[in-house]
Amino acid sequence: MAISQQFLNPTLFKSLASTNKNSPSPFFRLKSTSTTFNFKPLTSSSSATIITRAAVSSSDSGESKSRETFHGLCFVLKDNIDTDQIIPAEYGTLIPSIPEDREKLGSFALNGLPKFYNERFVVPGEIKSKYSVIIGGDNFGCGSSREHAPVCLGAAGAKAVVAESYARIFFRNCVATGEIFPLESEVRICDECKTGDVVTIEHKEDGSSLLINHTTRKEYKLKPLGDAGPVIDAGGIFAYARKAGMIPSASSA
Repeated sequence: MAISQQFLNPTLFKSLASTNKNSPSPFFRLKSTSTTFNFKPLTSSSSATIITRAAVSSSDSGESKSRETFHGLCFVLKDNIDTDQIIPAEYGTLIPSIPEDREKLGSFALNGLPKFYNERFVVPGEIKSKYSVIIGGDNFGCGSSREHAPVCLGAAGAKAVVAESYARIFFRNCVATGEIFPLESEVRICDECKTGDVVTIEHKEDGSSLLINHTTRKEYKLKPLGDAGPVIDAGGIFAYARKAGMIPSASSA
């Protein structure tokens, strides 16, 4: 499935098309891959305001998220984790581009989970989670279109979500903000892992990924991110556009 610029940010596409008609940038020539993402239908028609990871603070600005290896504890969820469970609507007034608000968003990540989830993703009073990988089931990220959902997970310190399938808007917001890698599993990993298991995600040069559960000694192949990967690597869609020379850098703007 090709990840087109219109898919990532239609507004940016329209504003750049008129000034970059002959641009050789690869951003306009994203190639199709064999990857088929198991997206779920949108449940909201409203559009999100994109706030990228590279724009939130001086400490994060310009940094790229390395895809070589993620290692740490995993936090396991099941099906239909919606955006209100990821970040309750009452925290929607927090502005991710303000460092203090971003920290608060991280501290409230997954604060809306049902009570049968005994473990807290972020310990009350803390701003970071000890879990660096989130493992989910089917239709992860369904619900509203607000970008606070991937932002709060990234702000809490999570590096990747591995799920059976994603709501399309959540996947798009992960790519556009560059906050977290939305990786898709080929099997139902959430039934075979437990919260607190030690895992590693290794990214291969061919674009594929492998999740290794060191606790159970099992390995799982993950689907490639395709053309979405470099956008997340760069820190989001605007950071990618600057890197590709499509828009002026922050220093020259």
